[in-house]
Amino acid sequence: MTHDVKNIKESFKKKMNKLLVAIQMDPLNELHHDSDSSLLMAKEAQARGHKILIYEPKDLSLKNNELFANVSSLKIYKKKKYNFKKGKKKIINLNSIDILLIRQDPPFNINYITATYLLEHLSSKILIINNPKSIRDAPEKLHVTFFKKLTPPTLVSQDEVEIKKFIKKNKKLIVKPLYEKGGKGIFKISSNDKELTKKIKIFLKKENLPIVVQKFIPEVRDGDKRVIIIDGNPVGAMKRVPAKNEVRANLSRGGTAQKTVMTFRDKLICKKLKPWLKKEKIFFAGIDIIGKYLTEINLTSPTGMVEINKLENVRLEKIFWDRVEKKYKLFT
Repeated sequence: MTHDVKNIKESFKKKMNKLLVAIQMDPLNELHHDSDSSLLMAKEAQARGHKILIYEPKDLSLKNNELFANVSSLKIYKKKKYNFKKGKKKIINLNSIDILLIRQDPPFNINYITATYLLEHLSSKILIINNPKSIRDAPEKLHVTFFKKLTPPTLVSQDEVEIKKFIKKNKKLIVKPLYEKGGKGIFKISSNDKELTKKIKIFLKKENLPIVVQKFIPEVRDGDKRVIIIDGNPVGAMKRVPAKNEVRANLSRGGTAQKTVMTFRDKLICKKLKPWLKKEKIFFAGIDIIGKYLTEINLTSPTGMVEINKLENVRLEKIFWDRVEKKYKLFT
């Protein structure tokens, strides 16, 4: 393996006095261009003169304890829709970049986890958003259990007997796969369901993992609130209202984005999370709140920026890069 851009950081910064940004993401043709936050962030970085490189986790290679990636440069053109110009792929030492954005979507599987291990070989001088170790240690549906006073009654288990006991006690519940996204696999169940045992058995067999069983929060009918947090502080929010006869408020499941306001409880949740987010070097997060409860902390590739921008007439991508650039100056 060779790389012909050993001094790419120095030459680029001398020429432009700008940053070299790599984005670890999904293939461009798999993104929902109308609502994708990664593209919004990349376009704003480009507008500021930063150079964008993209790659997928499969493009990573660890050679003699140094991390390389087979990257493509990216230029974005947008009028009514996105158009892209990708450069020819080349292998670079990832220590030659300034900033890395980890933006590939779940499922949070062994491939995702392996990529976080590889990224830990990067120099401490590279600003990584978010810290790969923290992403690995804090899956969205699991780490909320460390904030007991903020979350609804929750069971994470693979034990059929314990699951049924928990359902009998809490009457109406939501069942979730542990590592999926976008509402995939989520369903409502009640203690008087005649097929309770059958449904739990089937789901456990399908997942072959512990599952999440969480007390149903009726306020979901009024909306599941997504709050975007940058550098520990909330910067925007929207309410996702589920479709008729649907308990999942995800926009990909027919939910609709509506304006909302941050309540005292919402702000309290953000305040309680801030010390942990800062400690774990989690710069960009999207949290989900239903009623008075925190239900998820999204660290892998939080979305919602496009919808919040439209609803609130703001530019969250501008806020993001303003704070990234400030962070980078302090970081270096």
